[in-house]
Amino acid sequence: MSKVYCGLVVVLLGLMAPSALSEAATLAELQEALLDEIRLDTRETRGYTGRAKLHKSVMRAMAAVPRHEFVDRYGLDSAYANRPLPIGHGQTISQPFIVALMTDLLDPEADHVVLEIGTGSGYQAAVLSQLVNHVYTIEIIPELATKAASLLTAKGYDNVSVKAGDGYFGWPEAGPFDGIIVTAVGPDIPPALVQQLKVGGKMVLPVGTPRAAQNLTVVTKLENGGYTAEEVLPVAFVPLTGDH
Repeated sequence: MSKVYCGLVVVLLGLMAPSALSEAATLAELQEALLDEIRLDTRETRGYTGRAKLHKSVMRAMAAVPRHEFVDRYGLDSAYANRPLPIGHGQTISQPFIVALMTDLLDPEADHVVLEIGTGSGYQAAVLSQLVNHVYTIEIIPELATKAASLLTAKGYDNVSVKAGDGYFGWPEAGPFDGIIVTAVGPDIPPALVQQLKVGGKMVLPVGTPRAAQNLTVVTKLENGGYTAEEVLPVAFVPLTGDH
């Protein structure tokens, strides 16, 4: 860093009001505390997942995305709590640990193109955008799709494409995909999504019944067009809705 740039940073910090400095310090503390909770949950669930820690790249992505910007109706303490939060229309933003785990289970790489079903607030898409080449995300509730698209654009997540629609049928014109994440639960694995997955690609989704038994499941596409499905962790998600 140049001396001129260092001086500029010092000047800018000096111009910040004490309240702004205090808020920035509080935000940093809350973010680090959340990351610590994700690490703890990862260790405590390793008997289910087989993962004692998540990839460093995933943790960097979790640190890079400011969750409070995606839950603007809540204060910082709630935004950085390790729990799901309602976002309206009967939907929730997922628990940060679950966001991190599902991202990690996808094994994302820099050249991947990923599909997300259930945009919600846009938070999961923003995390994925830090790790892959492009994210396509579908939200069945038009109001949420519009709000998420506007927020993601305003915050510079320019490798995310959002559309309103029934995610059960995927986004065939944008596929095939290296990975697919589904953030709502249904009783089965959607055939259209398996079809749009590349051979060797992974889909991470909850499978089960709303308000009853659900399991986070990892689907891997096989060369013959079939797939394997591994149950990873008991979870609780809102139902996958739509005309299917």
